[in-house]
Amino acid sequence: MRALRGVSLEVGRGEHVALTGPSGSGKSTLMHLMGCLDRPTAGELWIDGEDVAGFDEDRLAEVRNRKIGFVFQQFFLLPRLSALDNVALPLVYGGEPASVRRERARRALEAVRLSHREGHQPNQLSGGERQRVAIARALVAEPPIILADEPTGNLDSKVGGEILAILTDLVRTRGLTLVIVTHDPLVAVEAERVIRIRDGEIAGEDRPREKERAA
Repeated sequence: MRALRGVSLEVGRGEHVALTGPSGSGKSTLMHLMGCLDRPTAGELWIDGEDVAGFDEDRLAEVRNRKIGFVFQQFFLLPRLSALDNVALPLVYGGEPASVRRERARRALEAVRLSHREGHQPNQLSGGERQRVAIARALVAEPPIILADEPTGNLDSKVGGEILAILTDLVRTRGLTLVIVTHDPLVAVEAERVIRIRDGEIAGEDRPREKERAA
């Protein structure tokens, strides 16, 4: 059984797009393909002017490291590392010297308003703070694309709203491309485009911001 069938989707630079649909619809698979975590069995996958579908694992890892930041529902922070060191991890893989890693990690934590917690380990942080660390980690290599899979799914509505505000502000101030997978209509409505996925296909598209302006 194919997870996706005949999907054709273009996301422009600086766009904020939400992928929605029921569990098992294929939206997370689509995000994993967009993030070069999975390889398509057929078709093309273009990122920043390159068809990466045929890249080997080393080249795909390079694309992920340079161009894509990931934010997941489960945070995936290393428990024995401080917030600062968790944020700096992508730069370790990129071969940056320690002094550069720490300075850029501090700037990323400042961007998510968490500088005062840089020395704390994940078990000393609230759920919302851990998600902010995860966002800072996604930002630290300064990728043009952020992919977020249910980033507010484990948070209460107030903290989830704060996390969403941080992400949407980054789109506005840094010109980042943001793609969010979500079940939450209150998260989706903040996007410029909402792509509805059902049974492995694109079932439709909404533009909630345009409806707001027309109202």
